[in-house]
Amino acid sequence: MTEINLKFDSKGLIPAVVQDSASGRLLMVAWMNAETLRLTRETGFTHFYSRSRGQVWKKGETSGNTQTVKEIFYDCDADTLLIKVVPAGPACHTGEETCFFNRLDGGDAVSTPEPDDSEAVLSRIYQIIQQRKRELPEGSYVASLFKKGESAILKKIGEESVEFVVGCKNADRKEIVYEAADLWFHSLVAMAQHDIAPEEILAELKRRFK
Repeated sequence: MTEINLKFDSKGLIPAVVQDSASGRLLMVAWMNAETLRLTRETGFTHFYSRSRGQVWKKGETSGNTQTVKEIFYDCDADTLLIKVVPAGPACHTGEETCFFNRLDGGDAVSTPEPDDSEAVLSRIYQIIQQRKRELPEGSYVASLFKKGESAILKKIGEESVEFVVGCKNADRKEIVYEAADLWFHSLVAMAQHDIAPEEILAELKRRFK
């Protein structure tokens, strides 16, 4: 895709629809100009143009809730962008997962529904882990692992691996499932330590078994 294909409006702007690449959930709609589109493509993180402030802004620059770009599409009229991302936290400044949490039919604001497919579940868990990593809230088990450092995280993965092997040796189906979940979870914590999203692992598996 090149900018020359796109139809910017009279102010040099084009609407950008942002979607969670794993769950398909619509996260937000913002505006881009040629500069922010270039920055988005060059850095791999979404950048937008604020019409109210008249300036460029990077999503998550102050909050830490960045959006890693996976794919960018444009529609048949070339006047709207669709950006598929891996979000590192809520998209909305209110703290909601998506900016679209109010119903037009007069109902109260509703919470974002929990994802129900495997990729979306992994993505949501990873987002929460990243949030714990940034905020380090007191009383959080995940935050305590990050505070202790990578050695503590890797030690925990080693312990969970042994317990998973024991479950398999015991041929205990319930134990295997439980320990596998623990192992996956702590692997996600280690991946978050290096800012590697589960979508990258899934992409590698898809590449291998295409």
